[in-house]
Amino acid sequence: MMNWEKLVNASRLGNRPAKVEKGRSPFNSDHDKIIFSGAFRRLAKKTQVHPLATNDHVHNRLTHSLEVACVGRSLGIRVGEKLQAANKLPAGVTAADIGDIIQSTCLAHDIGNPPFGHTGEAAIRSWFQKEGARFLEKLDPEEASDLKTFEGNAQGFRVITSSEYHPYDGGMRMTYATLASFIKYPWTSLPAASGKRPKSGKYGIYKSELSIFKEVADAVGLIRKKGDDWYCRHPFVALMEAADDFCYGILDLEDGLEMGILSWDEVYQILSPVLTQKDLTELEPELSKLRDGRKPPVIRGKVIDAYVEAAANAFLKHEEEFLNGDEIDLISKCDNGVAEAVRAAKDLAKTRIFTHPRKVELEIGSYSVMATLLEVMCNAVLEYSADPKKCSFKSKRVVDLIGPYTFDPRMDNHPDALTPQYIAIMRVIDFISGCTDHYATYLAKQFNGMGEAR
Repeated sequence: MMNWEKLVNASRLGNRPAKVEKGRSPFNSDHDKIIFSGAFRRLAKKTQVHPLATNDHVHNRLTHSLEVACVGRSLGIRVGEKLQAANKLPAGVTAADIGDIIQSTCLAHDIGNPPFGHTGEAAIRSWFQKEGARFLEKLDPEEASDLKTFEGNAQGFRVITSSEYHPYDGGMRMTYATLASFIKYPWTSLPAASGKRPKSGKYGIYKSELSIFKEVADAVGLIRKKGDDWYCRHPFVALMEAADDFCYGILDLEDGLEMGILSWDEVYQILSPVLTQKDLTELEPELSKLRDGRKPPVIRGKVIDAYVEAAANAFLKHEEEFLNGDEIDLISKCDNGVAEAVRAAKDLAKTRIFTHPRKVELEIGSYSVMATLLEVMCNAVLEYSADPKKCSFKSKRVVDLIGPYTFDPRMDNHPDALTPQYIAIMRVIDFISGCTDHYATYLAKQFNGMGEAR
């Protein structure tokens, strides 16, 4: 069984001591590192649900992440208070610390997402499985699998541990507790692709960060599962996932209402059952005076509070199972009203919002954008990794754009048995997945000779 003493380990990646500062706990420091990072800032121009949205009122990845972090902080503090009341938190660890850990993981939970959201992920996978398969011929099966099944969660772990702040030397150098709580799928790509892991096709660790992952897992005491490089999840992952689901279950519907895809009656029918009769009696006179677009904020706070309390209670009820490393869907363990509301919201978004024609048109176009960038850049970096002196002029210019000094040093000296071709292509993945929707579209036009001067 895992224990809270190790699970809230405040030491930092690389066995660095906990960062103690005036007015800032080690977990506050994690939060601030994410907020000030370029990777986080670029989420402002990345798709949440609607690519290249012209309506400033709908969510992007940044506003979504900030809102998930708010819900996650409240949920973490609520759980922390309950653990503290039962004398289960280690000495010196407070409920606010738990809130900070969950808030940090929520802030970073989408930091590895490429342009165009989940469609961008699918476009990268599709290209490496088809047109780009020739670039993977010298890679080993694990490396090739990372690219053919590109995953934003694994890319996120790479961002916070490798590519941001201190490249290839600890990245953001966050605490072990926060890093472990970030990893939704603590296993690698190849067994996931063949359906040998709990979430088929989903994984959280690239081969390039495998040694880092093992360091984090051992530092917090994650339980090894039956299978290579497979551990159980940190219990706090469930809280981060719940906060994300709660926001999807409210804010995607608000975006649908804002864009005229959904009606208020549809939204209210899903959310109102989680409110008490007292809440409904107090709120409905106010709701009757407002136009539909102004109604969601009136009930949002109370709906979120109901969600948070239900999740906190469910977490404590199943604490022993989480500490045993069991696979548990926290939302399904919430009371029926909350679980049903989240499920119904997701179903409505899937059938009505995700199939909106404007969204579909732009998503189809994103495949061409990604294919253009991947073709040009992969060709260039493989030339460069083979022999920088024999690169074509075009490839040299592409490498100049990527940054000739931004490649992992293991490309020349690879003690982890990583092929240089894999390391080179992973730098392309860093570059492209770090692009905003707008910059990826602009760059694809430039590469095709159809761009505009800037």
